[in-house]
Amino acid sequence: MFSAVAGFDAVFVGAGVNSLTGAALLAREGWSVCVLERNEVLGGAIRTVDDLTAPGFTHELMASWHPLFAGSAAYAELGDDLARHGLEYLNTELPTATLFPDGGAAFLTTSLEDNVAEFERHAAADGAAWQRQFEQFMASAEHSFGVLSAELWSLQGLELARKAYGSFGRRGLLAFAGGALVSARDWLGATFESERAHGLLAPWVLHTGLGPEAAVSGFMTQVIACAIQLGGMPVPRGGGVRLVEALAAIVRAGGGELRTGADVERVLVAGGRATGVRLAGGETISASRAVVASVTPQQLYGQLLRQDEVPATAWGAAQAYRYGRAGMQIHLALDEVPQWTSADAERLARTALLHVTPGLDGVSRAVNEAERGLLPAEATIVVGQPATVDPGRAPAGKSVIWIQLQELPRRPTGDALAEIDVGDGTWRETLREAYADRIVERLGGQIANLERATLKRVALSPADLEALNCNLVGGDIYAGSCALDQNLLWRPAGQLPGHATPLDGLWQIGASTHPGPGLGAGSGYLVAKHLLRPPLRRRVFERGSEAAGKLRDRLPL
Repeated sequence: MFSAVAGFDAVFVGAGVNSLTGAALLAREGWSVCVLERNEVLGGAIRTVDDLTAPGFTHELMASWHPLFAGSAAYAELGDDLARHGLEYLNTELPTATLFPDGGAAFLTTSLEDNVAEFERHAAADGAAWQRQFEQFMASAEHSFGVLSAELWSLQGLELARKAYGSFGRRGLLAFAGGALVSARDWLGATFESERAHGLLAPWVLHTGLGPEAAVSGFMTQVIACAIQLGGMPVPRGGGVRLVEALAAIVRAGGGELRTGADVERVLVAGGRATGVRLAGGETISASRAVVASVTPQQLYGQLLRQDEVPATAWGAAQAYRYGRAGMQIHLALDEVPQWTSADAERLARTALLHVTPGLDGVSRAVNEAERGLLPAEATIVVGQPATVDPGRAPAGKSVIWIQLQELPRRPTGDALAEIDVGDGTWRETLREAYADRIVERLGGQIANLERATLKRVALSPADLEALNCNLVGGDIYAGSCALDQNLLWRPAGQLPGHATPLDGLWQIGASTHPGPGLGAGSGYLVAKHLLRPPLRRRVFERGSEAAGKLRDRLPL
């Protein structure tokens, strides 16, 4: 029989980047925190392993690149502490490119001047178009990035809207909001002449859980493209686990506790307030100030809470929450560095992450096929070369390739090429390896020595990804569709906006909440900063005292 563990101010359910960041911020301010993780390792979608393929090769099983975290408010605040605990980011001047079927390539660098020249290389007017869009975006960057870094359903969101109104005026604000809803296809077509420019930028909408025709995808393309020029494609030296370890060290330094193998089965509720959690096996852990759950809506409202504990509207909204396309990973250990066949081979060899695709129409076609339940004929291949940024990921003279696929059905009903038998749609080993064969064969047409140099291949299907992280339902690596009705102000749902829940003291964070998927730690940061704000009565008193002090200073003695 277990007894309650008393004394924690906050308990976090799940140990992904949002929970670890939130816990670190609270622990630094003297809160007693406990982070509970059902798996045997911390990190959520960050999972670094050294024994996946061959000795000496370091692989990221899921998330790999950290531009969102390195450019986040959380990193700005915690960076010095993280560095003291061993986190070091490495970067590159060649963060991304797209490689086309004919061997041609287009690049996006960290230099505005070089990018202008690159866009101009593909169409005379596109260099000026890139500079113009970048300057226009940066002129309103406070508002654009603000949308993705503020608690929209709050006074903070209203303040953001007020500032935007002050900057743009009524009609200007309406135009800004309307422009944020444009699709990537429409924005790219209106901005650039070259199909190469379209193909360079279009694949990035996949990294936001969208497709090129989706609302908001044009805005997100601009955000990512400008962020890449500003911040590159950083990775931690030694792997993403270094970020996990450093955040955990901050929590421990503040007296916090982190437990793995701790499966939370219930949030405890008394008098309309979350008071702690119960683990599988019966142990209870109390939380005097907050329970913060990094879970999907259906896990929160269904597994962790009973239906009679929350309003019917909240319960119904959670059950209606939808999941998007599935993802897949393929990891290769190479006995040689890749020999790209393109005329741009030298630059490709130094590029951190590239997309292999026919271009905008290719991305659109693959998304459409996946959303209709088909294995895409020509999926966008996201090829990561982490050893170009962090050479220690592979032995000297060798390399690692990290492949991500983001256009797969969670349960396929057929194959767009009618070559692969999908059976009943279950992602069994045979289906996984058959599709991995298709992808690797295509990539072998661009890397001359790929087959010869491959020491070992390990593929992870959508089912494998869900087994690694239960938030990736059906292999949806973004923990829920990012369609407009489940995005921004409406994430996870219109009846469940923001991170507060109908129960006092209970908060929801993670990719299913605003600002959505990625390693930016935005939701964990926002909730932690809210919890650290002084109570309303004290804030009013402090502001009143400050105003009185200023008035006193102005009065003659």
